[in-house]
Amino acid sequence: MRFLSVLVLLTMSGAAPAAPLAARYTFDGPAPLADVSGHGHDLSPVSRFGGAFQTVPHGAGKALAFPPPCRNEPCPRIALRAASTTELNPGRRPIRYGASVRLAPDQTTDGENVLQKGYSMRGSQYKLQIDGLAGRPSCVLVDDRHPRIHAAISSVGIADDRWHTLECRRDGTRLSMLVDGFERGRATLPAGLSVNNRLPFSIGGKGSYADNDQFQGMLDDVWVTIQAGGSA
Repeated sequence: MRFLSVLVLLTMSGAAPAAPLAARYTFDGPAPLADVSGHGHDLSPVSRFGGAFQTVPHGAGKALAFPPPCRNEPCPRIALRAASTTELNPGRRPIRYGASVRLAPDQTTDGENVLQKGYSMRGSQYKLQIDGLAGRPSCVLVDDRHPRIHAAISSVGIADDRWHTLECRRDGTRLSMLVDGFERGRATLPAGLSVNNRLPFSIGGKGSYADNDQFQGMLDDVWVTIQAGGSA
């Protein structure tokens, strides 16, 4: 089975899906947001109120640290975006996506977006998020015709200030949430659910506005694979 992918290699304890690259972000080197695959899907920051990321050591490379918790508005906001492309729209095809994250107990909120393409209320969506005080990750898919949220929510939290690998898998009518390689949540999808939109691929938040579901921890190894062929 062949996959197109937006891929950053998983952490030392993980294994990256074998797939040809459509884009790749290692967050290493002098241009941490560059698409090192050569396909040109570089990330660009959108920010407000001083929102910025920092690079921090992680394994043999670097990770990104996002703005820390802020209780008094206006708070710093930032998201990293790649321009929309049909390569990142799975349609009805199987899709896998994930990231490595580190989130402390005092960095949780009602909702933090790790990665997403599209919005739940318009244009369809796939998303990986971390929600609530327990920091429970979840996978979300929304159809391009019927804006109902379908979520596979982890039974365990990951807000323990340790690195964890998170993965979402959609195969037919099954949506799975994996934490450190183990399935921790599952949902059933409509067979014809399709994700097609003209919206950007975003990391760390929806945008730079106040209600952007800002991610507040450390992030590395962001990746997406989409099965080639079939119905998009």
